[in-house]
Amino acid sequence: MSPLLESYAAGVWFRADDEGAPLLDAATGEEIARISSSGLDTAAMVDHARLIGGPAIRPLTFHERATMLKELALMLNQHRDEFYALSARTGATTRDSAVDIDGGIGTMFSYASKGKRELPNDVVYLDGSVEQLGRAGTFLGQHVYTSRPGVAVQINAFNFPVWGMLEKLAPAFLAGLPTIVKPASQTAYLTEAVVRRIVESGILPEGALQLISGGVGDLLAMLDAQDSVSFTGSAATADLLRRDPAVQDRGVRLQVEADSLNASVLGTDVSEEDPEFDLFVKGVVTEMTVKAGQKCTAIRRAIVPEAMADAVITAVSARLARTVVGDPTDDTVRMGALASLAQREEVRRAVATLRRSSDLVFGDPDHVEVVGADAADGAFLSPILLRAHDGASEPHDVEPFGPVSTVITYRTVEEAIGLTARGRGSLVASVVTHDPAFAREIVLGLAPWHGRVLVLDRDDAAESTGHGSPLPMLVHGGPGRAGGGEELGGIRGVLHHMQRTAVQASPDMMTAITGRWTTGSARRVEDVHPFRKSLRELRIGDSIVSEPRTVTLADIDHFADFTGDRFYAHTDPEAAAKNPLFGGIVAHGYLVVSLAAGLFVDPDPGPVLANFGVDGLRFLTPVKADDAIRVTLTVKQITPRSSADYGEVRWDAVVVNQDDEPVATYDVLTLVAKEWPPAE
Repeated sequence: MSPLLESYAAGVWFRADDEGAPLLDAATGEEIARISSSGLDTAAMVDHARLIGGPAIRPLTFHERATMLKELALMLNQHRDEFYALSARTGATTRDSAVDIDGGIGTMFSYASKGKRELPNDVVYLDGSVEQLGRAGTFLGQHVYTSRPGVAVQINAFNFPVWGMLEKLAPAFLAGLPTIVKPASQTAYLTEAVVRRIVESGILPEGALQLISGGVGDLLAMLDAQDSVSFTGSAATADLLRRDPAVQDRGVRLQVEADSLNASVLGTDVSEEDPEFDLFVKGVVTEMTVKAGQKCTAIRRAIVPEAMADAVITAVSARLARTVVGDPTDDTVRMGALASLAQREEVRRAVATLRRSSDLVFGDPDHVEVVGADAADGAFLSPILLRAHDGASEPHDVEPFGPVSTVITYRTVEEAIGLTARGRGSLVASVVTHDPAFAREIVLGLAPWHGRVLVLDRDDAAESTGHGSPLPMLVHGGPGRAGGGEELGGIRGVLHHMQRTAVQASPDMMTAITGRWTTGSARRVEDVHPFRKSLRELRIGDSIVSEPRTVTLADIDHFADFTGDRFYAHTDPEAAAKNPLFGGIVAHGYLVVSLAAGLFVDPDPGPVLANFGVDGLRFLTPVKADDAIRVTLTVKQITPRSSADYGEVRWDAVVVNQDDEPVATYDVLTLVAKEWPPAE
């Protein structure tokens, strides 16, 4: 008997107490493994996540979590060959496996990078600016994101056993949540192999990741309002989850990515001679054949101008005719098997339904020539192209989750938008055109119905990742039928797992809670210039108040001559006097900022290594000749870099005139050595 897959639960590998159900090689029909979760204690798994995993993750800063994700991605990269070998048994070609395995690992790298660059080295994320709630500035509001003391449950589809897990794990872990993974049974042996490597590595804290091989049992009954479920699969199963008491009664957060009748629209401007025509044809064929069409983002509907239908069908059919189907380990094969015989039968039933209102123009759902394998044993299926009759409804209602696409014709842009929208919400649409006016009109029409819209033409084709490739920095999800979820999306995918709370407090309390200096909070002005302090010595609130500096007309003239900025408000007294904002010659804003730097900068070598920018620069009050300015500089935020011997310091800068009126406000960004002098 083949081995029984195990679950990783409460810190140990668990083997079910029965023989389990067989899992078959998609290409050969050979039994690979058996699967069962009989006897699994899901309550213990949830407790382990909450009591062990969560408390181990939440004290880590975003940067520390990001570092672990990078280490994890590097480790998994070393085992790609092992994962590729198992992936072939799911019916995936080498190209398909790269989408799943390399795509999943790449997503972890991306989140590791974004966590370091876009999140603070803290456990709190600030959302927006401080809101002043009282006139005197002693009562403030600030939205913050914090980690929830719950567990993230992911229930995944069979088509991406690696990417599906890692693309959900990365943002959840960055958000401070432990994860319980329930992969689809058909391909769970690959997910289990990846989880084993993760557990063996010891990179993640204990309890951060658990695995259910088999059914979820009563897992949902153990969840409450601090927990979340992220589901990828059929709309029917998603509806069951939405009606579950955990979601309806106890407030469990449900994220759904479900059926999606994605479309690609060919622009009215495109002829057979245009490069966009080939891009469209190639895109349709690619999405039909990668993963044997078993992608939630695959093109199910090719919507083309009526006059171009025959040309599109001829070109797509010619490409499909060159597509070799067979053993996924054979380098000549372009399309492998579907994940299971049951999946093939489901696709055949969908094709039969589509044929009620469409003509079969390429392929045979009951016969396919196979290279390097026995068509009778594997779940092989011919690519299927159909042409819809006018008014057909089935192509907009039925999703054939396999290598199937339907050509649908339109006459006007409004009709193309309407046809695409009949999918009732999709993950992605692509528009292939080189006409800016057409692109704008159709994208604005499609946007409400789609989570992502790709506009493809000759200019972006070389760099485009294609219609069907979700990217970690962009939202993966869609409205309506697609589930309404928003997976990924860069930092949005992290914040989705966290709790946003409006905190109301005094400036001092707000500074203490958020870890960022707040206007109105106490400052510390000491004899030691803050630029003489290393990163380890600096504290939030350390400040310097400069001596005043008079801005003369000679200064303004010199700056105008030196920079070439001879805007009339700085150089022409008569014209400047007529300006309703100034009423006379005023100093350049950048002159004010430059003079302010001279007032607060300590000139000698020290721990401040570089200034790498300013944020939020605003000029508030004009500075006129003979006005005196001074600057107050305060340490606002300190962010050590774990991979360097320096960190980032954000300074609050306020420049005022002789009447204490603010003339400029901004944040100064510097790199500061952790120790000074540097250790040799």
